[in-house]
Amino acid sequence: MARIPFEEVEAWIEARKIRLADAARAFGVSSQTFNGWKSRGQVSADASDAVRSIMAASEESVSAAATPADYVRVQQLDGDAGMGDGRINDDYPEVIRAVDYTRDYIRGMVGFVPPPGRLVLITGRGDSMMPTIMPGDSLLVDTGVSAFDGDGIYLVNLGSGQQIKRLVDHGGAEGIYVHSDNTAVYQPRPLPKEHVIGGKVYLRNRIDRLS
Repeated sequence: MARIPFEEVEAWIEARKIRLADAARAFGVSSQTFNGWKSRGQVSADASDAVRSIMAASEESVSAAATPADYVRVQQLDGDAGMGDGRINDDYPEVIRAVDYTRDYIRGMVGFVPPPGRLVLITGRGDSMMPTIMPGDSLLVDTGVSAFDGDGIYLVNLGSGQQIKRLVDHGGAEGIYVHSDNTAVYQPRPLPKEHVIGGKVYLRNRIDRLS
């Protein structure tokens, strides 16, 4: 099939009111690849068929009719975050399913209803956050949080891949520390200067477990 003009992708993005990063994630490509399509004005030949299929499928399964106004659709990503050693995932893991939640449920967890595409679901792996988070727990992540936003659990890259950690402000000169809830095995340590916060984590493990 012919290559897809990037303007078609842009129209698809605009219709869904999502960010470019979320679109790249939906298509299963890195930001570098996605930006390459944009600069060339067309999707690469080897990806056009897949992108065309994803856009067509979304017309059927991720539509306004499928998601009533009083629900929020959250994408489950085919990626996980380590609770112990970091785990390396693609820049934009594949979307494996979409889950609809009532706006009241989301508001009760997050405190407000974020714009579409901001919330994602990932899976926790490892033992460092036990017993708060068990391996295989499904976690709701607000990707709009990219800096420390008060004591809480975050998706953070400390230099060795994505991890789920509790960040706590010890105050004064001590600053922010990285905590693991499994204190018998893991000890608190200062948050390194070179870190990237990928979002704030909200627990769903008592509602939904993923194997």
